[in-house]
Amino acid sequence: MVREELLRLRASAESEAETLARDLKALFTASRDSNADDEHDPEGATVGFERAQLIALLTATRARIAEVDDALLRVDAATYGICERCQQPIGEERLAVRPFARHCISCA
Repeated sequence: MVREELLRLRASAESEAETLARDLKALFTASRDSNADDEHDPEGATVGFERAQLIALLTATRARIAEVDDALLRVDAATYGICERCQQPIGEERLAVRPFARHCISCA
């Protein structure tokens, strides 16, 4: 059951990363093809800000994918749900919120 949940989370994050990458590419294309003044955008947010925001979101999403992949490796190694510091079980509540958690609440 844990594996299925992690795979669902990974698929969701992969889909989000694909969307963000597509949006970022579209933004780069639009700004390259435009001679708009990035410093004085009438909408209030500059293209540079939007680009930085998309890059940050994409980076965070890719990090989440890596965390899920690592959790899947721990499932395979039968170490999933065990704190990497104190070797005690990670609480069910914590795993419900952060299924890729590596540490218990005390060690986090």
